[in-house]
Formats: sequence, C-alpha cells, structure tokens
Amino acid sequence: MFAEILKITIPALMVFLAGYLALRTLIKNETRRQKAELMFNTIKVSLPLRLQAYERLILLMERISPESVIIRVNKKGMLASDLQSALLGDIRAEWEHNLSQQLYVSNEAWEMVKNAKENIVKLINICSEKVAPNDSSFDLSKKILETYAEQEINPTSLAIEFLKKEVKEIL
Repeated sequence: MFAEILKITIPALMVFLAGYLALRTLIKNETRRQKAELMFNTIKVSLPLRLQAYERLILLMERISPESVIIRVNKKGMLASDLQSALLGDIRAEWEHNLSQQLYVSNEAWEMVKNAKENIVKLINICSEKVAPNDSSFDLSKKILETYAEQEINPTSLAIEFLKKEVKEIL
C-alpha cells in the first residue's frame, strides 16, 4: 500500500518540481527582459535631454565669456559703472536661464561651469575696481579683455573642454 502511494507521489512531485523550475526560470527571464527594456527606454528618453543640457551649458560658457558678453552688452556712451552692472546682470540672467541643466550633467561638470561663471564675475568686479566709475565703458572693456587674455587658464574654455570630454564619454 505504501509502495503504491510512493509510485503515484514521486512522479507527481517530479512533474511539480520540473514545472516549478521551468516557471521560475521563465519569470526570471521575463523580469530581466522587462528591466532591460525599461533601461533602454530610459536611456532613449534621457540621452537627448542630457546632450541638450551639455549643449546649453557650452553655449552658456560662450555667451558669458568676456569677449562675447562685452560685445553684446556694451552700448555707446556707457560709463564703466553702467557696463559693470549690465555685464553682471546679463551673466546673472544667462545663469538663471540655465540653472535647471544641472539635473542632466555630472556634479563635476556643474562645478566646472559654476566655477567658470564665478571667475568671470570676479574678473569683472576686480577690473571694475581698477577703473573709475565715471570712465568710459571702453576703458573697463579694455581692462577686462586684457586681464582675461593674461590668464594662464581660461575658465570658460576649461569648462567647455570638460563638458566636451563628458559628452564623448556618454556617446
């Protein structure tokens, strides 16, 4: 009698075990496939946003570089103090317009961009102290550009190179 029960139970357990193992493997494979698909879709959506962020930050660095911002902001008849205010206001506006890009770039890239912006602001303020407020904007422009050209390390170019390097790593 016990042997009869074993004859029925053992094959049933073997069929159950085989089914269980097959089902477990199938579920694991499906879970892996879903994770891979989710990762692919995430990359598919986030990569263009990340690339756009790097592009916008490079453009920011170009726009706040002294030669660009001075040409854009300086008006005929401005005083040095007016130019300083206009330069700092323009840089602040550009910065605020691009603050959200930090979500899509590495912390190191964001720090490079932030440091470059701060160095440009510091440069403008230091040069403004060396020129009388009632001097022409041309005098301040000249002082800023000369001081910028004398720097061994150009902060905006350094940040741009770092951003380009990171983009190459992403792609």
